[in-house]
Amino acid sequence: MHIHILGICGTFMGGVAALAREAGHRVTGCDAGVYPPMSDQLRALGIELIEGFGAEQMALQPDVWVIGNVVSRARLADGSPKFPLMEAILDAGAPYTSGPQWLAENVLQGRHVLAVAGTHGKTTTTSMLAWVLDACGQQPGFLVGGVPMNFGVSARLGQGKAFVIEADEYDTAFFDKRSKFVHYRPRTAVLNNLEFDHADIFDDLKAIERQFHHLVRTVPASGRVVVNGLEESLTRVLHQGCWSEVCSFGSAVSDFTAEGEPHDFAVQRNGRPMGRVQWALSGVHNQLNALAAIAAAEHLGVPPAEAAAALGRFQNVRRRMELRGSVARAGGDITVYDDFAHHPTAIRTTLDGLARRLGTPRGRILAVFEPRSNTMKLGTMKSQLPWSLENADLAFCHAGGLDWDAAEALAPMGERASVAANIDTLVHQVAQAARAGDHIVCMSNGGFGGIHERLLKALKT
Repeated sequence: MHIHILGICGTFMGGVAALAREAGHRVTGCDAGVYPPMSDQLRALGIELIEGFGAEQMALQPDVWVIGNVVSRARLADGSPKFPLMEAILDAGAPYTSGPQWLAENVLQGRHVLAVAGTHGKTTTTSMLAWVLDACGQQPGFLVGGVPMNFGVSARLGQGKAFVIEADEYDTAFFDKRSKFVHYRPRTAVLNNLEFDHADIFDDLKAIERQFHHLVRTVPASGRVVVNGLEESLTRVLHQGCWSEVCSFGSAVSDFTAEGEPHDFAVQRNGRPMGRVQWALSGVHNQLNALAAIAAAEHLGVPPAEAAAALGRFQNVRRRMELRGSVARAGGDITVYDDFAHHPTAIRTTLDGLARRLGTPRGRILAVFEPRSNTMKLGTMKSQLPWSLENADLAFCHAGGLDWDAAEALAPMGERASVAANIDTLVHQVAQAARAGDHIVCMSNGGFGGIHERLLKALKT
């Protein structure tokens, strides 16, 4: 079968492309601004990439068009369609489907699907769970919205019955406004946490809770719902109805709990020690992610002790507190990290995790971030930024393209916060402020203008 993917360079659609290619299909695709690393990964798989969404691609005549949720019926200022290829597909009556629907029908059918949902930590927890199952001999398939360092790829079919998937609550496509995860029909569903996000498509937290309950409705009676016992929002979701086994983690009265620091802790099952996790990761959020992965793996027969031991060899995910380099200075190196944090809670947990890991005394933490997600660009959560940055000694915000006043939002931080309208100014501000022993954390869900390498270069001069 020949499939042509519109929006192929997104992390999810790129994963779908890789799975389709591995399954033996001919895969082509298009996107705007085809760029590395996804473009390099796809071309290495023999996938032809086309720049833009021009209607001339109809000449490819694929068996089916797979539509990413970047595609819409939007019009440009002159009245012409933003995605002329989509208009041509509709005019021709050609067969098309969404990425999640194609995945459900062609990859997930007949598999034991383990779906990891949540506002934060989906990519990391999905990677942990896939690694645990792999390390314990189950040869799972997986699709992750990032690149787990243990695997070096974001997706694979796998030889075993299990398929682990990052379950996103964002909508499926312009013609299917259900959350992506409704398509996956999991036997094991992880509900990691739930906060308000995606203000561009959800009116409030209640609307997201409703989508999470749609996911719960698809889990069979023989399935398991793994739920964070600390989250009131998830309690409300389950109170709407649950027809499966519930296994909780995190709270003092949960089935799975942790005893110890996030980098070295005992795993307890109903109060009984079952194993120990000792690893390089930091932060309470990763401790909770680990408990979720262990509880989900247990549903497939993996003993918690074996899962905990496997997590000791977990290498994290690209762009999750990934060390990008350091610059030697008398008195201590200046270290630069890359992190995907793009929501106030994620920013806070990232910085808290680093502060815990460094202990006291420690060098300063410099937080460098851009409000780039649709929710943050709308300014919906701007009032939470000072709270999210409490563990930062200094904060630097890239305010380019925002319709709200970042300086005003960060005013409660006083002189600890700086705002820049462009990346060049931001790099200059950070380089001027940095001193020996500092830890610089760059946080964005985009490429951030290559700021990491630019900072390292500026710090060396």
